[in-house]
Parts: sequence; C-alpha cells; structure tokens
Amino acid sequence: MTGADPGLFTPDSVTWQMHGDPMMWIAGIRALYLQALHPRAVRGVMQNSDFRRDAWGRLMRTADFVGTTTYGTTVAAERAGARVRKIHRMLTATDPDTGERYGVDEPDLLLWVHCAEIDSYLHVLRGSGFRLTDAEADRYIGEHRQSACLVGLDPGTVPADRAELAAYFEKVRPDLAAGPEAREVDDFLLHPPTHPLLVPVREVLWRRVAQLAYASLPPYAHELYGRPAPAPATAARQLRLTGLLLRRVPARLRWQLPPKHILRAMARLGPGARPAPYKLGR
Repeated sequence: MTGADPGLFTPDSVTWQMHGDPMMWIAGIRALYLQALHPRAVRGVMQNSDFRRDAWGRLMRTADFVGTTTYGTTVAAERAGARVRKIHRMLTATDPDTGERYGVDEPDLLLWVHCAEIDSYLHVLRGSGFRLTDAEADRYIGEHRQSACLVGLDPGTVPADRAELAAYFEKVRPDLAAGPEAREVDDFLLHPPTHPLLVPVREVLWRRVAQLAYASLPPYAHELYGRPAPAPATAARQLRLTGLLLRRVPARLRWQLPPKHILRAMARLGPGARPAPYKLGR
C-alpha cells in the first residue's frame, strides 16, 4: 500500500524475514535458559514477578514486543519501547549476599538480555535450516541495534556483527552462574504447572521442546546448569528435523494465532510484504 509506514525494520530487512519463522518460539525458550545464567539479571525478574505463575505471560509479552517492533508501525514500536523503559525504571532488585539494591534497567543487564535473545534467535534459526549467509547474519545483528535502543541502550555499545557478539559473550562469561534463580527457571521450563489431565501431553510434547531449546545452548551453559545435553551433532539433527516439521504447517495458518502482527503488516503494506526466507539475497 503506497505511503504506508513500513516500521523500524521494513520488509527489506533480514529481521522481517527471520521473525516470521516458527522456530522463533524455540529460540525464545533458549533465550530464557541463557538469560537465567546472569545472576543479577535473573534476580531482577524473579524478585519483581511470580515467575512460576506468570512465565507464560512473560513469554507472550516478549513475543508481542518482538512482533510489534518487527512488523508494527514506527509509532507502535516506539510506544512499545516506551512502555518497557517505563516499567524497567520502576523496578529494583536486591543482592542477597551484599544487600546491594540496583535497578533492573542497568545498561549491563539490558545488554545481556538483548544479546542472549539475538544470539538465540540467530543460532536456532540457522541451526534449524533457515538459510542465512554470514553477511546476512551480520546484518541481522546490526539491525537490532534499533531494538536495543528501544529498551534504553546506547546503540554504540551494542554488538553490530558476529565477531562483536562473540567477543561480548567471551567477556561476560566470568559473570555467569547457575544460581538458585536459574535453577528455578530450569525446573519450571522442564515441569511447567499443568492441569492433571494434561500432564501426559506436557511430558510428550513440551518436554521435547524444552529439551531441544536446552540442547541448543552453548557447551558452557550446559556445564553451568550441570545437566547433560545431547552431542552437538545430535542436537543439530534435532533442530533441523524440528524446523522441517514446523515449516510444513502453512504460514497463513500459523500467522492466524494472536496477536497477528504479520497479517496486519501485510494488510497495511500489501501482499508483497509477506516474510519469506527466499527473499533474502535478492
């Protein structure tokens, strides 16, 4: 539709094509596992919410934020960022060992959450068969300096490519640990509260999803959690098979699920805005 606002990323971005993929849900769970390994960051979550009661709500709010900032108008994306910044400004956490009280909007904590998400989205999608060249992967990381800005980060401090992202993780690794809060997140992801009649479904379906997300973590994360993981080659096969299966579900059917960001973007911009992997590299 001529003159319509394409939003922050636009249909020409790598982000636009990637974020319509169904493996983003598994990538989001991997991000939760990874984020929980930063004690100060995960403490801010656990001390300001009932994670066990609201974990699904948190996951859905994150998905809504990603969908809005990717496919929404510029105004909608900026409003979503403003809401996140406002909430973060009001929240604090306390270190139980030192008594230090700190804000959850400290730049170091926001940067960790951002990098864990971007790394997870990129790792899971590429590992599951979503074709990206190294140059496109670098473009994706660089594009998300915009989403980092929305949550209050200085874009100049945010990794802009794979090399900078790898260097960031190398630098932050000494600060990571699987503390009690991380153990609680791990336990929840393996055994989420479920109606008794649905426990068999949880054991058959959900545990496989959670285990796949866990298997896709870097080796140092498995070491910190202290739980075994499949061999890298096995995890890679599982990712590719899951991607193959999920992508067999028609995209139009998947996109009917709320909050329908992609369908609204296509209605606003026209059918040519449909996200699809084959559009990369054009």
